[in-house]
Amino acid sequence: MKNAWFERLCSLVVRNLPEGLERVRAFRDVLLALLLVFFAFTTGDTFAVVLGTLERDRPADVLSVILVLAQCLPMIVRRTHPGLALVVISVAWGLHQVVGYQGSSAGLALYIALYSAGAHLTRRRGLAVAGLVAGYLALAVAMNRTNHGEKPIDYLTFVPVLVLFWLIGEGVRARTRAEAARRAAQKREAVAQERAHIARELHDVVTHHVTAMVVQAEALPYLLPGNPDKVRDGLGTISTTGRSAMTDLRELLDVLHDPGTPTDQERSPAHEPLEVLVERARAAGQDVTFAEHGAAAPLPTGLSLALQRVVQESLTNALKHAPDRTTTVTLTHSEDELDVAVVTSGGSTTPSPRRPWARSGRGINGMRDRVAAFGGELTAGQEPDGSFAVRAKLPRRPAA
Repeated sequence: MKNAWFERLCSLVVRNLPEGLERVRAFRDVLLALLLVFFAFTTGDTFAVVLGTLERDRPADVLSVILVLAQCLPMIVRRTHPGLALVVISVAWGLHQVVGYQGSSAGLALYIALYSAGAHLTRRRGLAVAGLVAGYLALAVAMNRTNHGEKPIDYLTFVPVLVLFWLIGEGVRARTRAEAARRAAQKREAVAQERAHIARELHDVVTHHVTAMVVQAEALPYLLPGNPDKVRDGLGTISTTGRSAMTDLRELLDVLHDPGTPTDQERSPAHEPLEVLVERARAAGQDVTFAEHGAAAPLPTGLSLALQRVVQESLTNALKHAPDRTTTVTLTHSEDELDVAVVTSGGSTTPSPRRPWARSGRGINGMRDRVAAFGGELTAGQEPDGSFAVRAKLPRRPAA
């Protein structure tokens, strides 16, 4: 019960984390704007940002207060509306310079606005740069006419400072975009892996169970005239196999339907002992023998499932492509690994039925992927005597 409450709390925190971070950032920007206002009215020209000389002689008045506030307060929207904040602050700072008021620490807002625009402005960035250049040229012309003592070199040396703050913001923006792209790629990879996992499980469930039902259904017409008992047994096998398929499919669909359902190996279709798989193949008409050597020991869930899927897919392939041949399943236990071999004999006296629907090309690849995930090896192919063999080695301790 405690674990359920803890998981619910964690889920709630994660779900509301982005909104909470946005509120924290908004509060920080409000605090920044208030601090700039405080420094502007208490520190005088200590941290003043002026163009050229500090010689300004116009006394403070109502207009100067309005221009100072117009430089500081737009900090509140520097993330959400960086373009608007930059325009208002730039115009206010430029007018403050042209009119000739004494330097103010409020000018620091210009540097922060340039950084914020470089980092957060997403649209019409080229237009913003062009506007800044045009505005700066207009400011230089206006300042030159007011005769505040600026020299041409003052206008030139101030440009790199402004460009530097914009480029710092550009660097932060580039890093943020790269991180977002990396997370998006990780998410796509995780989705692709999960889709591949579900596809393998669906393939195993559908091909194994449905193949057994189809083979049984194909054989029933030949048994109808004089073998009612076998027909009855065949229909029972089809019914049992269909129910098992529905159970496995329902578990997979539950995972897809409920995003909160665990998707680890415990939620994979039900594990079945190898003997059950062998008996099901026999019931479908395949001549199967099973032999087990060595001392059996409990296996981890994932390793047990991989072993089951290898045998299941191998028996399914034998049932599809060699229904009248003998298949031998051999499982060997040792201290370090499991060896499983599924060998279907050659030399059939009747041609195998053509079943185009049975050729998906995913079975052997899926088995190989499962075995490789545990550091094992799988081989599948024709033997010198004409038989077809699937052999897998599964380490008891999966590779790290």
